[in-house]
Amino acid sequence: VQLQASGGGLVQAGESLTLSCAASGSTFSSTYFGWYRQAPGKQRELVARISSGGTTNYADSVKGRSTIARDNAKNTMSLRINALKPEDTAVYYCNIRGTITPTYVYWGQGTLVTVSS
Repeated sequence: VQLQASGGGLVQAGESLTLSCAASGSTFSSTYFGWYRQAPGKQRELVARISSGGTTNYADSVKGRSTIARDNAKNTMSLRINALKPEDTAVYYCNIRGTITPTYVYWGQGTLVTVSS
């Protein structure tokens, strides 16, 4: 299984950015597709996730200004964050987690987002 993330880069505060992730090598029914991020010196944290049925969850820090989406037919996911802040600077990782035992977790390689003030 491979997850390929893309879309990171350097942006100005207030701008928007869309991250994309393509998964291959398996089928991914009964899963959460998610985005995590890790800022320098901090632990990796959940940014947003979406279930196979479309239920979404967002971290308070991005709630209201971000949208996660998934395409089950194409095994892709995206995360759009609007009104970016310097504190959004981090390496963003896409993630797939199975929800049926035995569970599994797959990670993408990470894509760096840098927000300048």
